[in-house]
Amino acid sequence: MLQGTPTTAANYLIKQLPKATAFINTKFEVVYVSDRWITDFDFGKRNVLGKSIFDLFDTVSDDLKDLLESCLIGSGGDSGVERFTDRSQKERWFEWTNIPWFDDRENIIGIIIQAEEVTQRVLQAEKLRKLELLLQNKSEVAGIGSWEYDTFRQTLHWCPTIKKIKGVADDYIPTAESAIEFYKEGFSRNTIAMAVENAKKNGTPWHEKLEMTTADGRDIWVIAAGKPLYRDGKYIGLLGTLQEITDHVNSENKIKESESLLRTVIDNLPLNLYIKDIDSRKTLVNRSECEYLGVSDPNEILGKSDHELYDKEVADISRQEDLAVMRSLTPIYGKETLNVTPNGNATTFLTSKIPLIGNDGRATGLMGISLDISNLKKQESELRNLINVTSLQNKKLVNFAHIVSHNLRSHTANFSMLLDFLKDEKDEAEKDNILRMLIAASNNLLETLENLNEVVSINTNVNLDKKPVKLYEKANTIVDSLSGFLKDSDAKIQNLISPDQKVKVVPAYLDSILMNFITNAVKYRDPSRIPVITLSTEKTNNFTVLSISDNGLGIDLKRYGEKLFGMYKTFHENDEARGIGLYITKNQVEAMGGFITTSSEVGKGTTFKIHFNDKD
Repeated sequence: MLQGTPTTAANYLIKQLPKATAFINTKFEVVYVSDRWITDFDFGKRNVLGKSIFDLFDTVSDDLKDLLESCLIGSGGDSGVERFTDRSQKERWFEWTNIPWFDDRENIIGIIIQAEEVTQRVLQAEKLRKLELLLQNKSEVAGIGSWEYDTFRQTLHWCPTIKKIKGVADDYIPTAESAIEFYKEGFSRNTIAMAVENAKKNGTPWHEKLEMTTADGRDIWVIAAGKPLYRDGKYIGLLGTLQEITDHVNSENKIKESESLLRTVIDNLPLNLYIKDIDSRKTLVNRSECEYLGVSDPNEILGKSDHELYDKEVADISRQEDLAVMRSLTPIYGKETLNVTPNGNATTFLTSKIPLIGNDGRATGLMGISLDISNLKKQESELRNLINVTSLQNKKLVNFAHIVSHNLRSHTANFSMLLDFLKDEKDEAEKDNILRMLIAASNNLLETLENLNEVVSINTNVNLDKKPVKLYEKANTIVDSLSGFLKDSDAKIQNLISPDQKVKVVPAYLDSILMNFITNAVKYRDPSRIPVITLSTEKTNNFTVLSISDNGLGIDLKRYGEKLFGMYKTFHENDEARGIGLYITKNQVEAMGGFITTSSEVGKGTTFKIHFNDKD
């Protein structure tokens, strides 16, 4: 029998023990074990009796060896936790309790060991330790500290992170009153005091961004959060966190300042500026864009596409441009575009579209910049018109100078020649003849000067007073004044003008125009038929067009078309022709902002269309 072997009755009792129990002798040999011991340590049918405790387990810690040895000299009641790996290689933990085993003479004959599996407790403790370590690390990195207030003990506990935030020593003992005094007097202190009171009375948690002054005199920003704690429905205290966010607030303020500065710059640019997303919906607009679209609040535009803001045709073109820019990532610079809003306002812009590129290298939208050049385009058109008018006037001036030079030179040469003849002529009858020719030459010169003076008057009169005149009535008045002339030629006038038709003209010019065209139609009549002159009107764009048609000789326009309205140009052998009427008429019409077109066929007649400008 092994040293210290219990009796049979004792053996039976030990086997039934509910706890894993082993009796070992002074040689650390197993004398007896409970069935629970065999089960818990997964020994199965393995014989453990007589085996050394150190041989039964793969590893036995030095601490356990020391405990067992101490137990043999009377130091009982010690315990420890040991790791054990079972046959399935599963790691398990047991708490060992060791007490001396005495015989009936009180001699130590071995050790009674009891073991209880505490694997779950050890794992939970390890998990908790890791969580606490992780929480501590996160707290230190994020600068978030925790605190707890016990209402029964009226004690406040701060973690080291909070003490660091508030700039106090590690041994500082806070109170509820001193904690609130760290917050800046005014809004921050009142807010935290009310938050704590609401939490106590109403169970309301809080989360506030507040200012405080640390013990070492620094002004900082913090996020203060807290909530009430309850046990069995009864309030027992408060729990919360504190995080310093000074750097974040300062960065936020700088960002706001930058955004405000950028917004000020954007809103005061003399340009329409906007940003669109990939669906061409506006996500940012400046003041100029708002004013152009007739809104005071940008929110009335944001989120809307061009199809909701502009004419469909313009919106379709803009969308295709947007897609091309975002697909190719190639900007469009200074493209002239026409925008038409739904209310019909048309504006010419110089537009640039620049893609906004994300981290993946794809377009996330685009920025658009538009410069309103409508006034510039208007001025450009006016300047072009002015240049055209100036060029035309210059040509007229050159032509007029040539005419004046030629005609006056001709008259001068004629006078000089006749005077030379008169000086040398001895025959009185011939002298009288030369004097008559001088008188005729003088009359021709006066007529030429009068014609030239009228042309000058027409082209230098810049303050033309145009008035609405009823064309039908005016035509009848001119016909009445020419009644003798028309009767002598058996001419017939067909006035097909509407009685209500009005034209904006210089009344005196209109008289001259009607007089010239009607008399010319009669002068150049075909001798083989009665002259018929037809007057009619039509509207074309911004012009009222008066047509004067005759059945006269007609004009060979291929031959004389370019010279038709030239000064002193005649195209028929008519003794009364002077070649000045059409020239003056053309100048009068152009002076009123109009123009004349001609169609003619030799032997059939001519139609002159006088375009009167309806604008002022």
